[in-house]
Amino acid sequence: MSSDTADLTKVDSAVSGLSSSPPKDEKRGHRRASSSAAGVYNINDLEKEGKELQIAKETQKLNWKLNTSPATLDEKEVLKKFLTNPPVKKIDLHFPLGLEVTARNMKGVTIKDALDAIHKQYKKKADDELELPVLAGFEWDKDESWTRLIVHQKKEGAPSTAGKKKNKKGADDE
Repeated sequence: MSSDTADLTKVDSAVSGLSSSPPKDEKRGHRRASSSAAGVYNINDLEKEGKELQIAKETQKLNWKLNTSPATLDEKEVLKKFLTNPPVKKIDLHFPLGLEVTARNMKGVTIKDALDAIHKQYKKKADDELELPVLAGFEWDKDESWTRLIVHQKKEGAPSTAGKKKNKKGADDE
């Protein structure tokens, strides 16, 4: 057996000019392509171009309590809509008392993303701790700040809760 091994020579895989690693002069890109979707803008780019934002009107009709999860809303389709037109990757939501939260989504900030960001700040608050517990809507004031929306709140959202009660009574009667 020792005579057989004497004839063997060490074999190097790189001898024939093949290499398992890529050549060093090749430039490699990022590991992963950007996860942002086409047509989704950076808010700062929109400001430079002077493009105006339109806010989804559906946010005014939600009557959503800030300390409840957005998943409890009845209108699930509304949550999937973009918060602004054109859609943006991130936007700051400014409350009148000074609190500011940021909603982010590389594929475009949706109404759900904005509500999630707000809920994260208010989920531990009791109803009686909040002076204005219901979302009234958002306002974009380009003169004050191009990159943020002002959050408007109200005391109560009675119309939608009254509608729910009527539906429940109708179900009990059947």
